[in-house]
Amino acid sequence: MSAYNFEEQEKIEGLKSWWAANGTTMLFAIAVFAATVAGNRLWNHYKAEQAQQAADLYAVLQQQVEKGSELVKITDAAHLLTEGFPGSGYASRAALIAARAAGQAGNDQVARDMLQWALDHAEEPEIKDMARLRLASVLVDESKYDQALKLLDAQHAASFTGLYADLRGDALAAAGKTDEARAAYQKALDSLNAQGAYRNVVQMKLDVLREQRQ
Repeated sequence: MSAYNFEEQEKIEGLKSWWAANGTTMLFAIAVFAATVAGNRLWNHYKAEQAQQAADLYAVLQQQVEKGSELVKITDAAHLLTEGFPGSGYASRAALIAARAAGQAGNDQVARDMLQWALDHAEEPEIKDMARLRLASVLVDESKYDQALKLLDAQHAASFTGLYADLRGDALAAAGKTDEARAAYQKALDSLNAQGAYRNVVQMKLDVLREQRQ
């Protein structure tokens, strides 16, 4: 029994010595761990709230569009997202929606600004590709062909190749570069779905340029 007590006493003394040397560090590590867990929970809760608020604002924007509201109301709703929640996926989509509404209202300046915002801030490559394509289209309408072509030269997803080539053909044709325009339209035809209705539109453009050549 005494041997047992002696061994236990040695263990206790060893634990006391270890705690004296490491106890403060252990308490600090526990405190840091607890704070990290609590901080992560708070951060996750904050992100969830932010995502919900962005979703609610996006729903409001869609309602404004569906009701045919004035452009100012649509752009105001879009600005709430682009300024308040720029990192959300809703913000870049809101910019595209507002840009379309601005284009339909004939306000090219607002359309350009919204599309440029989406191009600069969107994290999804597809959104960037769409914003770049639409911005180039606005520039073509404004006869700013060099700027449009520069945008269309940027790398993009293969699914956009036909659309980019078609718009490139429009810019080149409008600039009087018919040979290059024909090549662009042919590239668009080669890339577009053979059964798609849009392919017929591109074919008509190419046929017109071929007739002009003859």
